[in-house]
Order: sequence, then structure tokens, then C-alpha cells
Amino acid sequence: MRSPFSRWMPPWLFWTVVLVLVTVGLIFARGTLDQAHVALIYLLVVLGASASGGRIVGVLLACTGFALIDYFFQAPFHTFTVGKRPDWIVLVAFLITASVATHLLSRARNEAEAARRRAEEIDRLSSLGAETLSVGRAEDALVAIAKVIRDTIGASLCDIYYLSDAAPGELIIAAGAGASSDAPQTATGPARELVAWVAEHGRVAAELTDGSAYRAGEIPQGTMARELAISNTRALLLPLGVHGRTVGVLRLADRRPLALDAAQRRFLSALAYYAALGIERVRLVAEAEHAEALREADQLKDALLAAVSHDLRTPLTTIKALAHDIAFSGDERAAIIEQQSDRLNRMVADLLELSRLNAGALPVRAEINAAEDLVGAAIQQVAGTLNGREVRTSIEWSEPVLVGRFDFVHSLRILVNLIENALKYAPRDTPIDIDVRREERMLVIGVADRGPGIAPVDREQIFEPFFRGTGVSPDSGRGAGLGLAIARRLAEAQGGTVEYEDREGGGSCFVVRLPAASLAEEMQAPIT
Repeated sequence: MRSPFSRWMPPWLFWTVVLVLVTVGLIFARGTLDQAHVALIYLLVVLGASASGGRIVGVLLACTGFALIDYFFQAPFHTFTVGKRPDWIVLVAFLITASVATHLLSRARNEAEAARRRAEEIDRLSSLGAETLSVGRAEDALVAIAKVIRDTIGASLCDIYYLSDAAPGELIIAAGAGASSDAPQTATGPARELVAWVAEHGRVAAELTDGSAYRAGEIPQGTMARELAISNTRALLLPLGVHGRTVGVLRLADRRPLALDAAQRRFLSALAYYAALGIERVRLVAEAEHAEALREADQLKDALLAAVSHDLRTPLTTIKALAHDIAFSGDERAAIIEQQSDRLNRMVADLLELSRLNAGALPVRAEINAAEDLVGAAIQQVAGTLNGREVRTSIEWSEPVLVGRFDFVHSLRILVNLIENALKYAPRDTPIDIDVRREERMLVIGVADRGPGIAPVDREQIFEPFFRGTGVSPDSGRGAGLGLAIARRLAEAQGGTVEYEDREGGGSCFVVRLPAASLAEEMQAPIT
């Protein structure tokens, strides 16, 4: 509550003048007024002064009114003595009432001011939310956040840095608001070291007006606002964290020292979380765009492989036929041409099959088949490439016949690929072991060799197309690196898996798991 006249003078002076005028008027009417009436009129003046000028002005006027009542309106007049003892009760009651009223008015005024500030904070946060949601690009949302922070705190510069995924440890200005932040750029200059320290340690730091730097200690959860109360601050740096990890740094600077009150510190802590969410949005958008580019490239690769593989089959057939005819003339080179044509034809078939698997276009017919038949067919198919090598089989007879529900043709291809892989990498004088057993609801087939094994860093990559392991040169003649990739995808298409395990005693062991079945259960199942 503010008097119209108080716009041209300080509140304390205005209400002092009012008190003087009221006192003069009361002196002229002293003969017709009771002492209680005077106290009530002075109390109104004190309340008005408290509401307009605050607690100090109200208390001073209350004490002044106490003295004026004693001097002008209690007999004997114009002296500071009280003739009757009950008159003290009026004076003390006036002083207590005025003091309490002043205190209550001041507290209500402070609470109203705090409520107004909180309402402004909520309005600014809602404005920030509206601005960040209305922009189309994640980078524009960060710029809007930087502008709101700068305008709210009253600083001249607000920069938001984020940690680059492309170059670990590098800090990039994602958004800025201020004269020196017209365009994003790599963080450089004297502030670079301090910004990097904040990003690394996740703590508050500040550039002080004397040129030194302040680095905060460990910050317990929820005490960020207290750490922002740093005196003589030219620039304030806050870590921006999401889900317990630091994703960026907010740097707030001004030409004058930054003096943040409690409300501004609390508000800045809240806005810092908005900025961290903005950086996370930028990162997620970049990851989504990268994933989309990879997906499109993968689709293009599959289409190209399918087209090239299909078109290669006709000339390969022609080359093999011509080589077969030339072989009758006694040219020994024809056999080499035929052999390489078969190898290339096998590679083309692998490429076509891999393309169909990636596209999900390979049909799967799961039927009841015996594991013993599958292993026997695989050994028979690779018999021409054994060259005297021994293949030892071990079948667990926990049931009369180990059976599974799988596609026999695809499963045969899996087992043949694994046996051929073992033959390529194992020494010629060592056997290949095939172990068949059942584990709960899965039929397990292991193909083990006594080769060099697989390096730990390669144990998942070996199932990727065209990967042939560390130390295998492209011209080693050991295939194109498609066998294991096709084997795993064929197993997954049937609800199974292909995994690598170290063989006890050295070497590699590839384990195929396919859905198992039980003859007793199948015989009891109703025929549909």
C-alpha cells in the first residue's frame, strides 16, 4: 500500500510529515478527545507507515507516537511524566499493539513478496517450457534456454557447452546468449581449462574478479543453490547433469560481479536442469539421425548385394561350363578355373542367403527331426573336404532319440558352416569333435576344434558379415567371413542361438542351440 504523495518523497519522510500534521490537529482538539482516541489515531498512522515503508519505519513511528502521547496528551502536558498510574497502561498497550501490528504487516508483506517472486519463477519456467516445446530443432531449444537464463539472472552472457561424442573430451558451445556467442564454436581461450574441469569433476566453479578461479568441493545432492553463493564472481560455471552423469557445462558471465540472491540461485539450479535436458535432447536427435543414416545405408547395401549376387550367377555358370569344355582338351588350368568358379558361386549363394535373412524373407519350416540324422547329414556333406581328417561324435543318450523342432535344411547349413570353419583354422592332424546333448528345452550341438581360438575382443564381431578375426589377411584364402554370420542368423530365425565358448585344453567351440522336442509328448499331442 503506497500513498499517492509518497511517489515524490521517501516513505519515512512522508509518514513523518503525516505524524506531525496529525499531532498538530490532535493538539487543537485535545480538550474534546480521550487519551484512548489519540492512541487509536496514532495506531492508524503507524499501520499505514508499516504497510508503506516497512517494519523499521513502523517501529520508529510507534516509539515516536509513544513519546508524543506522553508529552502532549497526558497531564501534566508538555512534560515526560505521567500523573496517573493507569495512564501507563494506555501507553504500553499502544506501544505493544503498534509493534505487533508492525511486525505482522511486515511479515505479511515479506510473504507476499516471496509469493510474487515464486509466481514470477513459475511464469518464467512455464515460458521456458513453452519456448523449448514450440521450437522445431533441439539446438533452437537450447538457445531459448540460454536467453531465458541470461534475462532472468541479469547477466550479459550465457553459454551452454556439451561434451562431443565424436571427439571425447572436446567441449562444444551448443547454444549461447550474448555478444560473444553469436555462433556455436569450439570452446577455447582462458575459460577452456576451467570449463573442462567442471565437465570432468561435475562441480561448480567460478572466475573471480581478481583473475583467480574458485573450484568447489564435493557437492552433496540438493545443495547446488548454496554453492552458487560465491562472492566477487565474474563468471559462474555449473555442471549440467542427467541421470547421474555430466553432459555439459553452463557458463554465466557479466561485466559486473554476479551477486545472486537466494531466489536467483534456486531458480538457476532449476534452469540448469532444463539446460541439461536440452543437451540430452540434442544428443538423442543426433543419435537418431545417425541410426537412420546407418539403417538407410544398410538397406542400400542389402539391395546392392542382392542385385549383384543375382546378376553374377549367370556369368559364373557360363565360365564353369566353358572351363569344363576346355578341360577335355588337356589344359590343366581349366580345373583351377572350375575350382575358383565354384568358390565364387558359393560366395554369391552366401550373399543371396544373407540378404534374404536380413530382409526376413527366408521361409522356415520347423518340423520334428532327430539330432543324429542332422549330424550324420552334415558329416556326409563335408566328407569331400576332410582330406583324412577325423570327425568324432558324442551323443548323449538321455532319451531313446534326441529330437528337436527345427528346419532340417537350415540347421544342416548351420552345422556344415561350423564344421567347415573348424577345418579351416584347426591343425590338419587334429580331430573335430561334435557333441550333442539336451539342456532343458533346448537341443545343444557343439563343434569343437584344437585351433588357436578366438581373441576376446573378436568373440562377438566374428558373427558379423565379412569379419575374419584379428591376424587373418584378406588373401589368406579362408573365405569371405560369411559362414558364422549366416549360421547365427539361421539359428535365430528358428528361435535358437549360436555362441562361442573356449574349448577346455585350448581351441574353439561353437555351440548351436535349437528348440528341443520329446517324442512322447509329440505322440500324445492331438492331431490337427
